[in-house]
Amino acid sequence: MEWREFETDEVLGAAAAALIADGIESAAAPHPKSRPAISTSPQGRGGPIANSDPRLRGDRLSSPTRERYVLGCPAGRSPMSTYRALAEEVSKRALDLSRVHLVLMDEFVVRDGDGWRLCDEGAHYSCRGFAMREIRARLNRGLVPGRALPADNLHVPDPAKPEAFEVLIERLGGVDLFLLASGSSDGHVAFNPPGTELSSRTRIVKLAEETRADNLSTFPEFGHLDAVPTHGVSVGLGTIVDHSRAALLVCPGAGKTRSVARLKALQRFDASWPASAIFACANARIFFDAAAASAVEH
Repeated sequence: MEWREFETDEVLGAAAAALIADGIESAAAPHPKSRPAISTSPQGRGGPIANSDPRLRGDRLSSPTRERYVLGCPAGRSPMSTYRALAEEVSKRALDLSRVHLVLMDEFVVRDGDGWRLCDEGAHYSCRGFAMREIRARLNRGLVPGRALPADNLHVPDPAKPEAFEVLIERLGGVDLFLLASGSSDGHVAFNPPGTELSSRTRIVKLAEETRADNLSTFPEFGHLDAVPTHGVSVGLGTIVDHSRAALLVCPGAGKTRSVARLKALQRFDASWPASAIFACANARIFFDAAAASAVEH
């Protein structure tokens, strides 16, 4: 586990973006070795073998032919500095994003008869809408069409067949880096509430009241808590742990002090704080800024 403190959220975002940009470059460059497989053994879940293997340092090796790069993406405020800085890296390095895939972690759902459907992409709170505006459009700015990130490379779970998302991720070859954010009040990751098991997979989730309150802060246009949807479709903690080669949890701002303090105290997975799944991930990093640093013992 690597813990890193940064002076500001912007510096944190720049470091996270550089890590992602390095991975995109590495995936696009020919290499004589094939990429490493993802281990689902206990040691592969952040254990000593996974973390000591030089092939699994977060920058995936690519095959002699040009490969894709898969990034697991959350919506919300915490990763915004990373997305802004990543757009700058893309422009500065003239990166080709045509084989980059974005795996969205969750989306709000609404009732559709006896089942569920995704909320409208145009809704102010839609995670898909966020990804199109704040990630894809930002990254594509200034890129020629042949090097831009295609809309079809943005993936979201289907509430009618959530288990199919696991198959899709496997077909993509796994996730090179899962970018994670922790809920301020309850440590939720994606829509996984406290009590979620490490073996959990993509599914329909009833949102915890604390998670809904956090989303009211993220999307103030809701106006009041009753307007926040009660359910979502979300990757599970097991989806993150078992399908990723590396994971980065970003904790910027004074609002993340509680999360950093809890993680520092735990140093292992505890179902009562879902963000602690980071300790079960291979090649795990936690980045936090000075505003959240009061929680960390130096």
